[in-house]
Amino acid sequence: MSNEPIEFIFDGDENASLTIVLAHGAGAPMDSPFMNEMAAELAGHGWRVARFEFPYMAKRRLDGKKRGPDRAPVLEAFWADVVKTLGTPSNLVIGGKSMGGRIASMAADDLGVAGLVCLGYPFHPPAKPENLRTEHLIALKTPALICHGTRDPFGRPDEVAGYDLSHSIDVHWVEDGDHDFKPRKSSGRTQSQNISDAAVAISDFANKIAS
Repeated sequence: MSNEPIEFIFDGDENASLTIVLAHGAGAPMDSPFMNEMAAELAGHGWRVARFEFPYMAKRRLDGKKRGPDRAPVLEAFWADVVKTLGTPSNLVIGGKSMGGRIASMAADDLGVAGLVCLGYPFHPPAKPENLRTEHLIALKTPALICHGTRDPFGRPDEVAGYDLSHSIDVHWVEDGDHDFKPRKSSGRTQSQNISDAAVAISDFANKIAS
């Protein structure tokens, strides 16, 4: 376990049957506008939400210096620390925004958590559909929900439809959403509307696990 204590932001009912643990994406902190809004929506559905920062992002908060993420094995190990700190894995749904959700998906089966939620999964880098990040998703056993924008450059609907994904994975399509679930003005929708709709899908998913 890391030497530094893990700082969490908690939202919602501390007596909820499940805690949804969300990691940030590669470049934005745990209290970005997207993360704040998603946490508030999920808490509004009665769930406890825990947010944390990987060490590289926590350091940026202290000194203001931007630094890239650590390598995946380091981030996976930190997820294990987070789960150990929060307690019973079977009471946790882990996941997060983009990279945070991807790393959670790599660790979920080993950690024995109740579920996995990915907010914009980076199936491949933009404009590089051949560089897939899906190999570990083929045999994933943990029940999973991926909320993904229909305009997300990290994986278009027609691409995702052709991937070999585990039967444990469901996909909720965020209408006209980009990687941050933001739609075009011409769609008549708003980012807040899309975040709210995704939170409903996540809450329904969590209810199935908790029942």
